[in-house]
Amino acid sequence: MEGRYSAAGAARGVMIVADVVAGILVLWIVLYVLKANPSNDMAHWIHNAADWLSAWAHDLFTPSEGWLRTLLNYGIPAIAYLLVGHTLASRLR
Repeated sequence: MEGRYSAAGAARGVMIVADVVAGILVLWIVLYVLKANPSNDMAHWIHNAADWLSAWAHDLFTPSEGWLRTLLNYGIPAIAYLLVGHTLASRLR
């Protein structure tokens, strides 16, 4: 019985990590679209974190519109993290 509960806890942890990572990426998309001040410490930290989390997808698409480039190059990793994280969590259960 204890193994079942520890697997549920691990699954919950994986889902939380996936949600937080996707949340950071989505937050950067929103800040970019709303033209947040890039010299603000919080906006700068979120941008750096989003860059690091989505490094594997940088310039995957290169449309000329900045908002669309940001949406694609940060949105696709957000969706990927959610899909992988939640799939892994369901397997752990």
